Amino acid sequence: MSFAAQYQQKRLAAGDAVRQVRDGDMIIVPTGVGEPPALLTALSEQRRDFRDVQVAQILPLRKYGYFDPDTTEHVRHCAYFFGGASRPGGQAGWIDYVPAYFSELPVLIERGQLPADVVFSMASPMDEHGYFSLSLGADYTMAAIARARAVVLEVNPHVPFANGNCHVHISQVAALVESEDPVLEVGLPAIGRVQEAIGQYVAEMIPDGATLQIGYGGIPDAVVMQLTHKHDLGVHTEMIGDGILTLVEAGAITNRRKNVNRGKMLATFALGSNRLYRFMDRNPALEMHPVDVTNDPFLAGRNDRLIAINASMQVDLIGQCGSESLGFTPYSGTGGQADFVRAANRSRDGKAFIVLPSTAKDNTISRIVPTLSPGTHVTTGKNDVNYVVTEHGVAQLRGKTAKQRAEALIAIAHPDFRPELREAARAMKLF
Repeated sequence: MSFAAQYQQKRLAAGDAVRQVRDGDMIIVPTGVGEPPALLTALSEQRRDFRDVQVAQILPLRKYGYFDPDTTEHVRHCAYFFGGASRPGGQAGWIDYVPAYFSELPVLIERGQLPADVVFSMASPMDEHGYFSLSLGADYTMAAIARARAVVLEVNPHVPFANGNCHVHISQVAALVESEDPVLEVGLPAIGRVQEAIGQYVAEMIPDGATLQIGYGGIPDAVVMQLTHKHDLGVHTEMIGDGILTLVEAGAITNRRKNVNRGKMLATFALGSNRLYRFMDRNPALEMHPVDVTNDPFLAGRNDRLIAINASMQVDLIGQCGSESLGFTPYSGTGGQADFVRAANRSRDGKAFIVLPSTAKDNTISRIVPTLSPGTHVTTGKNDVNYVVTEHGVAQLRGKTAKQRAEALIAIAHPDFRPELREAARAMKLF
């Protein structure tokens, strides 16, 4: 049977395609804009017909009908990382979460420690060889496809066909639906005075020829906007967004000086504008790979001058980072922060930056604290943290004693909080 004939045979309405799901199944959905809206809407509409079904995903972007505390016995979300759609349920307790490094999600799936019965994913149109590209989120989804009983794709002409290990053959697909809605766009976050100041400190420490890992947020994008004059930058990251595209267009990114995958950018998911998605389509300078390739500290760290830039919510005086919870209340997730901090520490001349404003809530709360709030989930441990940056400066911690760390971190705290931080440090016998 030809590939085209197989395609037509497996083409269904969304309401019929979700019937590939059985009671008790775990459905795996890609990160962010890789989520298939027609399939997840149909699942939501039929959720009361199922029992004990879960949907696992990093960073859902739309609040589908199944995000419903009254129907969790039918379909329930399982978070690998909380976003705006899932955070309220996580904080209320009717959405559960999996603590894990982003880089290790594929191996947890491969070993059966995380179930993967069905995959729902957005996909590009099929090529002449029978392949679809899961360009928007290769992440853990490729590992799930290898184990799943059923793979269901939402084929959309606006999804780019990217290169890399992100392809699925029609023979692997149990059912597919078609949609033509534009891929969800996620704009650049607002950059304020504080973010700009932090970005300037970091940008000044990034040399020509560096390889970048840049996350999403106002501070990472403030760094990006100050790198347009750099030369021969490379990209080995988890997320590709419009900030990186800006550097490509400025000529700052060439990937010529990378040690691994020279000449190519590597990422595992995309989050940006239609301009970014068009840029990704069959671009030989970009490859999308599973997250156990992009985020593996050993592989990423083989690039010299690897720069990792990640945000946190609290840092204590010994250097521990609480980046994913407010006390014991979950806010986001582990993600790839620890992966890339460790990768940059392995890299020759690498630098890992933890960035955060010095205060929260209109300067009423210090983010540099004596100890993390009780119950805080430690995302990056004290032994891994290198540079911490606020709008007041840079604290370099690796190789420093506990007393030296406390002094350096208090120096970059907001001036209004430095006296009480010094008093706390004395009580902790750090001064």
